[in-house]
Amino acid sequence: MATFNNNERPAPDGVLVDIADYVLNYRVESSLAYETARNCLIDTMGCGMEALEYPACTKLLGPVVPGTTVPNGARVPGTPYQLDPIQAAFNFGTMIRWLDFNDCWLAAEWGHPSDNLGGILAVADWLSRTAVAAGKAPLTMRDVLTAMIKAHEIQGCLALENAFNKVGIDHVILVKVASTAVVAGMLGLDRDEIVNALSLAFVDGQALRTYRHAPNAGSRKSWAAGDATSRAVRLALIARTGEMGYPSALSAKTWGFYDASFRGQSFKFQRPYGSYVMEHVLFKISYPAEFHSQTAVEAAMTLHDQLKTMGRSSEDIASIRIRTHEACIRIIDKRGPLHNPADRDHTIQYMVAVPFIFGRLTAADYEDDVAADPRIDALRDKIECVEDPAFTRDYHDPEKRSIANGMTVTLRDGTVLPELLVEYPIGHKRRRTDGIPLLEAKFRTNLARRFVEKRQRQILDVSLDQAKLEAMSVNDYVDLYCN
Repeated sequence: MATFNNNERPAPDGVLVDIADYVLNYRVESSLAYETARNCLIDTMGCGMEALEYPACTKLLGPVVPGTTVPNGARVPGTPYQLDPIQAAFNFGTMIRWLDFNDCWLAAEWGHPSDNLGGILAVADWLSRTAVAAGKAPLTMRDVLTAMIKAHEIQGCLALENAFNKVGIDHVILVKVASTAVVAGMLGLDRDEIVNALSLAFVDGQALRTYRHAPNAGSRKSWAAGDATSRAVRLALIARTGEMGYPSALSAKTWGFYDASFRGQSFKFQRPYGSYVMEHVLFKISYPAEFHSQTAVEAAMTLHDQLKTMGRSSEDIASIRIRTHEACIRIIDKRGPLHNPADRDHTIQYMVAVPFIFGRLTAADYEDDVAADPRIDALRDKIECVEDPAFTRDYHDPEKRSIANGMTVTLRDGTVLPELLVEYPIGHKRRRTDGIPLLEAKFRTNLARRFVEKRQRQILDVSLDQAKLEAMSVNDYVDLYCN
């Protein structure tokens, strides 16, 4: 019997259309979302400034061809570079993610929605400088905050019920999709063109999680989001030329994303797109550590001080038991040698051992000189993680979204300290009142790394004032971060 392929073009996949309609038509009315977006902006900018202290990051920055400067191009904060928006997105996106210190979203899939700011700010700055050069009005920072809210929402809602990690795909696919959507909107693409751009993002090659897990954890995880958000800018610009899209990029039998890359599953959704994700996003405030360990690090710091008051130290510890959730065990419960800083900041035993020994955990503590201290590996070997199914349920509960870790320390003389349980880290929505002053302090510290006091005051004056920030032109705001 003869067979044939039906070559009738289907209507675009509903997932693509829904995202395009959200980008074009949804009006953000939530003052909480805008306030949280401003806090997210300053935290993300600060993370980028801190990353510039690390040569492993800065070696990747700049134009593809050394010495290239793009007239009216996007400026890269904290650097002298002025680049095309694609390369600028890679530069700033890499800076944002380098130290694993920007915001976080935890669900069936994990990720860092502020990674999208690499593409958003680069395109907004380029469009603004181009507009000013032509005698037109630039974009404002409220436009940037709106794009951030929508990118957070797209990435976060896709992550709620869809575990890309379980099929080996890295979460930066969601950065690429979300950035493609909002950047396409910023570029003025219409509904069909945004759908086309999104289809290009899904038929694109997708990054594997290889570089996040034993035995291959490495520094690509620090520039993967920069790569994803810059690729999104490239795809949106391609769609702007009128280049065709692929309407059943997700659902096409055999060749679509669902069959080829998602084990035949279609995406599931818990809620419609709005402003939920930005309002509930998790901030990394105290420690540059993979987020599933944040509450464990908080507990370790408290227990370090408790041991100190007892006249004891890490040398007196016989064992540490961490009661935790399934995602923590799957991602960061690791034995054996750790080969580089990227490996260490994704190992809960390392991130707990350092506070017990030194009473701190900073980005510098992942570097080779600190890791060479033999006490760290000796204590790592004494730390065991055990899943508590109730913690796993609360982790996925949309009304809780806890990231609980309970820590029990047994000393060499047989003394067992009462378990210290921390359910919600300082950056959780439930702890905003405590967290925001610390987040602002983190921003001040990061500004002081790069700028003289007068410039710090100028940045703080606008960044901490919602109305001033929203009214400021994008190019003027970015200029505050450049020499």
